[in-house]
Amino acid sequence: MSDYAAVPAELPSGTLADLFFERVDRGGSAPLFQHFAGDSNELVSLGIDETVRLVVDVAAALVASGLGPGDRAAILSENRTEWAIADWGCILARVIDVPIYDTLPADQAACILEDAGVSFVFASTPDQGRKALEALGEAGLAGVPVVVFDGSDGEPGLTSWDEFLARGRDAGTTLEDLRAAAADLDPDTVATLIYTSGTTGTPKGVMLTHANLYSNVVAAGRVLEIRDTDSALSFLPLSHVLQRMVDYLLFWRGCTLARAHDILTVAADLRVVAPTIVVSVPRLYEKVYNKVTDASGVKAALVGWAVGVANRWTDAMLENGSPGMLLSLQHRIADRLVFSKIRAAVGGRLRFFVSGGAPLAPDLARFFHAAGLPILEGYGLTETSPVTNVNPQEGMRIGTVGPPIPGTEIRIAEDGEILIRGPQIMKGYYGKPDATAEVIDEDGWFRTGDIGMLDPDGYLRITDRKKDLIVTAGGKNVAPQPIENRLKTHPLVEQVVMIGDRRKFCALLIVPAFEVLGRWASENGVAASDRASLLRDPNVLGEFGAVLGTLSDLASYERPKKIGLLASEFSIEDGTLTPTQKVKRRDVQRIWAEEIDRLYSAEHRDDAVVALGVGG
Repeated sequence: MSDYAAVPAELPSGTLADLFFERVDRGGSAPLFQHFAGDSNELVSLGIDETVRLVVDVAAALVASGLGPGDRAAILSENRTEWAIADWGCILARVIDVPIYDTLPADQAACILEDAGVSFVFASTPDQGRKALEALGEAGLAGVPVVVFDGSDGEPGLTSWDEFLARGRDAGTTLEDLRAAAADLDPDTVATLIYTSGTTGTPKGVMLTHANLYSNVVAAGRVLEIRDTDSALSFLPLSHVLQRMVDYLLFWRGCTLARAHDILTVAADLRVVAPTIVVSVPRLYEKVYNKVTDASGVKAALVGWAVGVANRWTDAMLENGSPGMLLSLQHRIADRLVFSKIRAAVGGRLRFFVSGGAPLAPDLARFFHAAGLPILEGYGLTETSPVTNVNPQEGMRIGTVGPPIPGTEIRIAEDGEILIRGPQIMKGYYGKPDATAEVIDEDGWFRTGDIGMLDPDGYLRITDRKKDLIVTAGGKNVAPQPIENRLKTHPLVEQVVMIGDRRKFCALLIVPAFEVLGRWASENGVAASDRASLLRDPNVLGEFGAVLGTLSDLASYERPKKIGLLASEFSIEDGTLTPTQKVKRRDVQRIWAEEIDRLYSAEHRDDAVVALGVGG
């Protein structure tokens, strides 16, 4: 193993405005953006001319509203075309935008608005607009203008998107006026202020400069083969830097960007849009895999056989490119009976997926690779704009997040923490110089808070979050994420969190896949009227006891000894999930503290599986 890796490269300096003008100047007839018309499957397209007109109107309207370079404008919205238009308008007006997840309640939004000192807000719907007004009031910013994409509903204090755009048109500003102004834009100027979603600690405002994001777009574009004939389905929150940077990259390269109806409709939208590239967090791939493997009878046997073929074929192909005659024949049969149907379900044209934001289970990567749908896993953080590593299409190594992207250095500290240095490292935390100094040293190395290792070729393997490591009462260190990842492909497991810090042994909190569990119960004569009675049934408890047996190869100190079954899912609403579907481990343990204590109590000393929070 090595403790240092780098991919030296000369990266050009530039701004996000440069990216915009480079794309516009290339022209072309393909749509830049697409979105669904209401709840229908009809796609509405925006070409270059209309996109430019809207962006110019937004930039001009911001200036007409009194905003200038360095002022902050919040965007409180789900992923949609207007989000991107507002963002580009802010960029050309040299206004710093502050994304806010549409799922945040008013009090949390207020903290961001106040800390950032915003003087303007874009909101997606009248409901979000009303939430913005409430949050602005709590933040002591009453009177700040709020523009609503879907119209104001005549609500006092809200301005409609159409009215706002008309203000920009009346200003008479041209694209060339904005180009001339952008020519003086310093790449080291802050472009956006992104508040971390906070899986641990209080969210902080990450200052990303034009140079940070521009360099990341260029470097990632040198690794990922993206063509101007490609199309993509964009559905992750644009408030998250991964989807936003990727959208910049795809826009710059000339792809068509289609927006999903909603993150909950992605499966159906994939079939309509038929994209060639999709970027997601692992949760999407887990759901697709679990849906495919959720079968019974003959079909279950076929799918189970195909999963085995996928594992063997992928390993052989990635190791030496030659799986042999028998395995090749098995793969062709599995492809015809199983894999081809998966490709059709995602539109039939997909060239590759990209995964980031959380660890991807290796078995998922093997399965999708065998299905002709390679998942290129990458790594990064909000503070790194975000990409530091990504697997190349040629030379992918499952279980790693790939080598550094061009211009990036990686060092492994003595305690295993991953350190990053490169042009994508943030300027710092807004208004928090001490917090900035804690994570960026004098030589420019950023402390990621993640633990990992480098192989001899510079491919990075993430072990866990430094703060997530479990230290048992016996002093043993246990990395929970790899163990959790193994269970995410189990058909009965919807969500899983490993616990055990300062305890005698590790345990699991599992939210069952209730749709699958319900069918299993019906097939096995288990009668249950609701989730609570289902989880208390001895047969169900026994079935989950078998889940523990799948981890028997682990070392004794890291092997979970108990399972606590939960009847309700972790969610954004209850504070246990971030908007990008990452589990907030501390909040899970805080909310379920009493039940976790009961799991470890003498009352359940001899019970391997316990139904928690269901009474009885």
